[in-house]
Amino acid sequence: MLESLKYIYSPPWHDTHIIGIAGSSGSGKTSVAARLVKQLNLPWVVVLSMDSFYKELNPAQSKLAFENNYDFDSPDAIDFDILVDRLQDLKAGRKAEIPVYSFEKHQREPEKSTTIYSCHVLILEGIFALYDPRVLELLDMKIFVDTDSDICLARRLARDVKSRGRDVRGALQQWHRFVKPNFELYVRPQMKNADIAIPRGIDNTTAINMVVKHIQRALNAKSEAHLKKIAELGERVLEKPLTDNVTILEQTPQLRGIHTILQDRMTSREDFIFYFDRLASLLVEKAMDRMTFTVQEIQTPQNRPYVGLRCASAICGVVILRSGGVFEVGLKRVVPDCKIGRLLLQSNMRTGEPELHHLKVPPNLGKHQVLLLDPQIASGAAALMAVRVLKDHGVEEKDIVFLTYMATKVGLGRLNAVFPEMKIVAAGLEQGWAARWIDEKYFGC
Repeated sequence: MLESLKYIYSPPWHDTHIIGIAGSSGSGKTSVAARLVKQLNLPWVVVLSMDSFYKELNPAQSKLAFENNYDFDSPDAIDFDILVDRLQDLKAGRKAEIPVYSFEKHQREPEKSTTIYSCHVLILEGIFALYDPRVLELLDMKIFVDTDSDICLARRLARDVKSRGRDVRGALQQWHRFVKPNFELYVRPQMKNADIAIPRGIDNTTAINMVVKHIQRALNAKSEAHLKKIAELGERVLEKPLTDNVTILEQTPQLRGIHTILQDRMTSREDFIFYFDRLASLLVEKAMDRMTFTVQEIQTPQNRPYVGLRCASAICGVVILRSGGVFEVGLKRVVPDCKIGRLLLQSNMRTGEPELHHLKVPPNLGKHQVLLLDPQIASGAAALMAVRVLKDHGVEEKDIVFLTYMATKVGLGRLNAVFPEMKIVAAGLEQGWAARWIDEKYFGC
């Protein structure tokens, strides 16, 4: 068997580029973050507010908070342990569950969280974004927004009254008792940790443009490195033998006859759908042979014991959109009660790098055995990313069966080398790379 430690695949969002933006309350940190998102104009940029990481308050502290006498502008109010844990997850390309904090209730919302996954750029904004040494180690760029204190006060009052359910008197009381003195004590000293200071916030277009160009250069470098690693992996595995976890259907006369019908350009769409659904059923049946089963004894209608097998866990089919949708009819014929998840992967037209655009899977996906469905494997780049996504959502590699109609040797080799415990079932091997065509023929568009 191939040694998996030699073949490691990291998705494009691994080593997430994390930017910290600190500054006084009301200095314009959120506005600067929003401007960066707008100018980058990418779907992979996420803003994370440190407000989500306020600590849970005990009854006495909660009473003080409602009386505007609790110090939310002290570092002690922030749960840095949880913040660092979530940042480490994101830095490593894993998903992170972010707490939801209610300022009206002064508590975290129980049973609620926001999931962040697959972001290429994370912007962490908060008055203590550059305070904790553990956070500083995870930041790729550190920004301090420096704004006049009178402007900060005006913005703070408007925000607290409008968005956080406080009155003007209480907001002013907090400003003079906590915000202003803590700025001098804790916030301003963070400026020495910054790579760049932005006076006047979003009005300083020159500084913001510099930050945007820095991020763009970093993302381009990561994209080039990712594609280079995939290319190197293809070269390394091309001559390697496939393991026993790869199953190519026996090319019987019946199967070759179906191949002939499917690949004949004169075949009507109706006949193509009929025979592809038939072949899809054969592939799913073969895939079910690779699932894990447990021994179970039942009683027959004749009241006799029968020792048989039952699937060890529920089955979930995950469709790689849109091509993988061609397998759904065959899947439902063989496993009618299986759940269906979907993920959309598309190659960037400029770089050729696969990108994750959409993901919808059951919340307890890790408790399922998963059939991953895509009719064609060419380079294997999208397939590698799809498997990485499943593993990041708790699915064991051994519980994944990848189903495909046609695959290239290099694509199968990459998958098999990086994920040797995953099973792969294919109807045949292609001699060379071919553009995607099955979904166009099947769906008629």
